[in-house]
Amino acid sequence: MTITVAPVPAFKDNYLWVIHDGKQAAVVDPGDAAPVIDYLTQHSLELTAILITHHHADHIGGVDALLQKYPVPVFGPAGEDIPQLTTRHFEGDQITVPKLNLTFDVLDIPGHTAGHIAYLGRGEAAGKLFCGDTLFAGGCGRVFEGTMAQMRASLQKLKTLPGDTQFYCAHEYTLSNLAFAIAVEPDNADLQARIVAAKATRAANRPTVPSTIALEQQTNPFLRWDAPQVIACAKARANQAALNSDEVFAQVREWKNSF
Repeated sequence: MTITVAPVPAFKDNYLWVIHDGKQAAVVDPGDAAPVIDYLTQHSLELTAILITHHHADHIGGVDALLQKYPVPVFGPAGEDIPQLTTRHFEGDQITVPKLNLTFDVLDIPGHTAGHIAYLGRGEAAGKLFCGDTLFAGGCGRVFEGTMAQMRASLQKLKTLPGDTQFYCAHEYTLSNLAFAIAVEPDNADLQARIVAAKATRAANRPTVPSTIALEQQTNPFLRWDAPQVIACAKARANQAALNSDEVFAQVREWKNSF
């Protein structure tokens, strides 16, 4: 079985991910039903499941309309109030997408929201991670409901996945994220090269995601709280001689909030 993961653009910069085998499909975080239905219709796909990472409207806003047309199970986080969920999951759970027979491990990755989860593929979906708004290409989500320490711990969990893991985040924020990253680490040669490549990708109107964990380890300041230049930057902003990893992360995240 060949699995395709297709980005369906929505709103200003969202990606709604459709996972399919040419016949059956699942969708991750359908904030808008119309573009998903259009994609399914154009490719003659049957929707068999909906996967939700967190409760924000641009991730669940299309669920009701999809369910009216496709009465399918809705998987999502046990720790969040999402009425449409048919099964609720914590870390340690596994889900199997009906008809596609794809299996995913559930990971708890709170911080952006209190109950945010991710889906890590097994078997035919091995090496594919759907992480919502926790990890972005070149960046990470804002800390809305959790703590900075929670968010860093969640990113630490993702950082330790195999380097060739492809992750599918929910927004095309890459160029703006990399503009911030180079302000944090101006001497990072890997980051300099990534910016050139990402600009070319966007100029060709192609998505910059998925990215890989290895690339983020090299270039994403929110996974590099132990890198000397990131530490030095955080210390300078805090005007302190020493910071622990949570404090480094917090300084960098707070800077990004107003960048």
